[in-house]
Amino acid sequence: MKTQGEVEAAICKGMSHFEQEYMGRGPKDIHAHLLGDLLVIRLQGVLTAAEQHLVRTLAPEKGRDLLKQVRSQLIEIARPALDELVQNITGIKPRSLHHDISTLTGEEVVIFTLDAVPQFRESKKK
Repeated sequence: MKTQGEVEAAICKGMSHFEQEYMGRGPKDIHAHLLGDLLVIRLQGVLTAAEQHLVRTLAPEKGRDLLKQVRSQLIEIARPALDELVQNITGIKPRSLHHDISTLTGEEVVIFTLDAVPQFRESKKK
């Protein structure tokens, strides 16, 4: 059985790999937090050069909306792979997935609601 920190680190590694494979670029920084039956993943620096250019050159609302729409569609298409990733690491099946991205900061947030609270072993205290 893994500690909570080990599970969160494995989620970060898996999500970083997913971003590289599916989106063409990994995040500059990533953090995962398990809060009861919620898994919150915060990725920073995820916009590709093409996405940054799109947002800068189109009207602000149009570029933002188009980018959010494309990213959301990509996440929905990849949902089975993301669900499998989370379930393999936490041992719990995801119930729902929520996603948003900021075109201003390049920050992306992915939240999974799990069917149950994952169990962990206690980490060794120093």
